[in-house]
Amino acid sequence: MTQGCEAATIGLRPADVVMRLERLGSAHQTRLSFLRALLRRMRAESWRIARLRFDIDGKGVGTAIYTVDVGERLYSLVAFGHDLAPERRTDRVIAEEWDATFALCDGIPNEAGIERLRRNVPLQEVGRYLSSELVLARANRSVRLFDQVLSALCEGRQPDRAAVEATGYLMRTTAVYGNGKFGIADRDLIMDRPELTGPFRAEMLTVYLIRAFTVDLVEHLARLAGGSRAVGLEPALRRRFGIGNATGLGMAPFLVKHPALVDRWITARETALAKVRGVETAGAREIALFRAALTHSHRLLNDWLTDDAVQSRKIGELRRDLLRLDVFATDTVLGGSRPFDAIYRFAEAHLSVEAQEYAVTLVIEPHGELVDGLAEQMAIDETEGLRIDGSLRCADLRRLIEAHCGFAFEPDFRSEEARARFWYVSEEKLEPRLGERFKEPGMEREQPLAVARDIAALARVLADERPETSVARFLLTHPEHRHSVRRVAIAARHPYSEIWGNLIGAELRPIDILRCKLAFFGATRFDPRSDRWLRITLFQGAPFPDELASCDTDLWAYGA
Repeated sequence: MTQGCEAATIGLRPADVVMRLERLGSAHQTRLSFLRALLRRMRAESWRIARLRFDIDGKGVGTAIYTVDVGERLYSLVAFGHDLAPERRTDRVIAEEWDATFALCDGIPNEAGIERLRRNVPLQEVGRYLSSELVLARANRSVRLFDQVLSALCEGRQPDRAAVEATGYLMRTTAVYGNGKFGIADRDLIMDRPELTGPFRAEMLTVYLIRAFTVDLVEHLARLAGGSRAVGLEPALRRRFGIGNATGLGMAPFLVKHPALVDRWITARETALAKVRGVETAGAREIALFRAALTHSHRLLNDWLTDDAVQSRKIGELRRDLLRLDVFATDTVLGGSRPFDAIYRFAEAHLSVEAQEYAVTLVIEPHGELVDGLAEQMAIDETEGLRIDGSLRCADLRRLIEAHCGFAFEPDFRSEEARARFWYVSEEKLEPRLGERFKEPGMEREQPLAVARDIAALARVLADERPETSVARFLLTHPEHRHSVRRVAIAARHPYSEIWGNLIGAELRPIDILRCKLAFFGATRFDPRSDRWLRITLFQGAPFPDELASCDTDLWAYGA
């Protein structure tokens, strides 16, 4: 048990530190990440997962069904395998065919329901769905590794571990849709269910089941092709297969459009960090878990590879910095007063931002009893922040901007560099895109995602208003500033709601925004393919459904 946890008096890190794009783009998974919280709940409540059906032929075509019994309710993943021509395989959102498509369903569909899903799920966005469908997803094979693993199993041998680690997954999802998109169940229909209360629980459950399907698929195909020679994956190697994901600009605006929710996520993590830093003395168990996570991290980082020059440099710095952290974390430090605060302060003073955020992960890790409850407090009713207090005076609004929106005054929006980009929604796929303001057409379609620019513009107009003028009267004259007034009010109540950066500047790397959200999902092995999309791995090392009951540690997240 954590010692001295009542002494958690250290303050939370300030927003102007935490919410910088560089730091958001260096975020790592923690034990509060959504997929890890889901697995702990599954284990604690003894969820029963079964493969109900697996009618797949030698080309990978057919239907599989996985069921999830949570006690009060049943869910099912209906998976459809397809024979996809190599030239049709792409991670881009414009794709119209995939190696596999999926639907997470409320309950277990009957044969008529399965046939209806078979007609619609492979169409993804253009299919027709009911509120009994909770999540839609699709995935493509990582062809080289899939074929290598299949060939090895057919021949009765295990695949090369180095090849497995280099990729980390057999298939990667290219979209996982929830929250009412394309006619599936709206979040409001399921948010009161305890098992799905946390953010993105239904989506994480879907991905977890897709991971099970991918390894079942390759073993099934090996048995069909190899006959009696074929073998299954050894359990330890099997766990090294996660599920990949390719994510692009479509995810980036989420952090801007849901400021109160993002604040809730960040607040939970920062509260966990503050609690851990305030622990007066560490017990033997906490010290052992910290050392184990740090030791396993060295090997984990050696397997994190990317061709992206910026991320490759950051990984190199992180590897070196963790060696320095290893040297610092002596028995004297860990046995002293507030040892995890000392470790974090060392990282803050001497290590790269990437390593500082990894240190956050490491010091939180041993303290499940102290912090895990925070994972159940990361949802919020966002409608509470939509109402604008029209009685507020303009003078009060100006003070709120000065106190909580300092990020709006850092860029010089008179320069073209500060206004270089604009966000819009594509006509073809209704997906967010980023245009070059002074080079490309379409600026009239700009979405209100330039928060810093718009709040700065609001502040300039307010400077000419009488201090006693009400916000209601001000907005009658200046309705174009309504969205900014609302964001200022939200920022005053939720300190981590806004990104401290310029979201339309020439220097913007959108993947910094993506990475923040993906880290909260529980993603690892961030692999930027450009500054606008990246690949990640989810659930690598995690126990499979039949192993959950016997898994009594979270160190799988570090490759243990």
